[in-house]
Amino acid sequence: MSVLSQSHFHDEAKAFEYLESVIWADGVTCPHCGVVGGRVYDLSGVRGSKSVKNPEGAIRYGLKKCGECRKQFTVKVGTVFEHARMPLYKMLQAVHLIVSSKKGISAHQLSRVLEVQYKSAWFLAHRIREAMRSGDLAPVGGNGGIVEVDETFIGKLKGVEKKRAFHHKMKVLALVDRETGKARTMVIDDVKAETLMPIVLENVARETRIMTDEHSGYRSIKDHFAGHGTTSHGKGQYVDLADRTIHSNTVEGYFSIFKRGMKGVYQHCGEQHLHRYLAEFEFRYNNRVALGVNDRQRAVEGLKGIVDKRLTYARPDCA
Repeated sequence: MSVLSQSHFHDEAKAFEYLESVIWADGVTCPHCGVVGGRVYDLSGVRGSKSVKNPEGAIRYGLKKCGECRKQFTVKVGTVFEHARMPLYKMLQAVHLIVSSKKGISAHQLSRVLEVQYKSAWFLAHRIREAMRSGDLAPVGGNGGIVEVDETFIGKLKGVEKKRAFHHKMKVLALVDRETGKARTMVIDDVKAETLMPIVLENVARETRIMTDEHSGYRSIKDHFAGHGTTSHGKGQYVDLADRTIHSNTVEGYFSIFKRGMKGVYQHCGEQHLHRYLAEFEFRYNNRVALGVNDRQRAVEGLKGIVDKRLTYARPDCA
């Protein structure tokens, strides 16, 4: 049976029940007063105020009332889905489509599948990417493990002329922990040592062996970490034959997936949105099948990230 044939992808009441089971797994939480498991009155199915379009009044799904602060709410309040005018079951479909598409799904394709306007699909996709953003700041690596570090260039900076190679492109730094198989990515201003080193020092545990290419920005890494292995890509060296653990092929593979998606599916990305696209690819990579996470589990993890995050249409570029 197809995943998308499940009832919560087609029925609004079931969609609210499903989202509540994910977000309120430990009990209903009032987003207004923060009480968990307190007195809650279920007002689901009650019709709202009448209007010309809805003379009988629209049915309010998932509506609840807190017995402590006496305020009404649904599971969408305080999440990236708050005030969304689109049916919840369609938003759940969008979450599944985005998390299960290895290289992403364009807003045009999403609008066709969900049968909504392009702008609605575009903004919904950005809401979901915001939910994917982990915000994890704990250092990666440690215990003698290996972390691969590399940078790449993509797209074009607005208003910047091409003066030299890659000067006019957007820059991205990625760290991949070989032991956990997870990546961490970020947008950077340039690839100079004074920019790269503070980021690496802040995000990687000192008891880690670092693997990079021959880029001069990483020369001083050996002074701060347990070890530093390099390969010279300019000379066609991608693995050190004397020690085959010395390579940065894992992070290169991550960038391959990222670039195929950005160029083949999304095609264009403004600098103000790049961090959110990075969050999307990072989320899927860190919750992939090779790490024991299937499409359904990945969708659940994505939904867990919607809480305490907001993204308004007027400011979709805000962090």
